[in-house]
Amino acid sequence: MSTSGWRTAMSATQHCLTGCAIGEVLGMVIGTALGLHGAITVVLAIALAFFCGYLLTIRSVLRSGAGLAAALRIALVADTVSITVMEIVDNTIVVGIPGAMNAGLTSALFWGSLVLSLAIAFVVTVPVNKWMIDRGLGHAKVHAIAH
Repeated sequence: MSTSGWRTAMSATQHCLTGCAIGEVLGMVIGTALGLHGAITVVLAIALAFFCGYLLTIRSVLRSGAGLAAALRIALVADTVSITVMEIVDNTIVVGIPGAMNAGLTSALFWGSLVLSLAIAFVVTVPVNKWMIDRGLGHAKVHAIAH
């Protein structure tokens, strides 16, 4: 396995993590601040993670000169598996940490559980992205267009 393949997978996962983290944190903060039920907060966080993740890719592809429809298709193909894996891992961890979903916005438990869950999700998602890139899938599609 080449080092550059792993670097590409790590870069793709960092990109995914950025979008997921923005959406995930925003969803958790909104849900917690509004006192929403934990399940609703998780659904909101997941929806925003997908939205933000796709939006970052669409922005990159649009900058390369592609049209909006093509950018949307590429984002869906490139990011869906990566975001799905990341969201399953990070939300499972946050929900599994006792008290994390009920901790307030000023709680170290709230922020610590988010940081821990996203860090573990990154580690789990890198090999998934590597496997996909090696087969010309996932972010390999973005790199073919935007780089």
